Amino acid sequence: MKNRTDITDFNKIPNVGPATIRYLNIIGINKPFELIGQNPYLMYRELCNIAGKQFDPCLADVFISAVKFMEGAKPQKWWCYTEERKRYFSEKI
Repeated sequence: MKNRTDITDFNKIPNVGPATIRYLNIIGINKPFELIGQNPYLMYRELCNIAGKQFDPCLADVFISAVKFMEGAKPQKWWCYTEERKRYFSEKI
């Protein structure tokens, strides 16, 4: 897989819309290439900590899909990562 460093618009990333872009900006991710190498679970927790509230866990699925896509994975619907996220968070509690 080849990183998608050529993508310069968040709207070109599957599952990413205006709300997700705002959330990414809140955690300091302002360019799509900055998703490469990120831990989407930590991104989600950081956003919750900064905002002082718990976001819908499905947002973590969106973060997973965006990071994996930017790292070269084929496009997937965000809900394809729900089981992975549930497993991850259940092991980390």
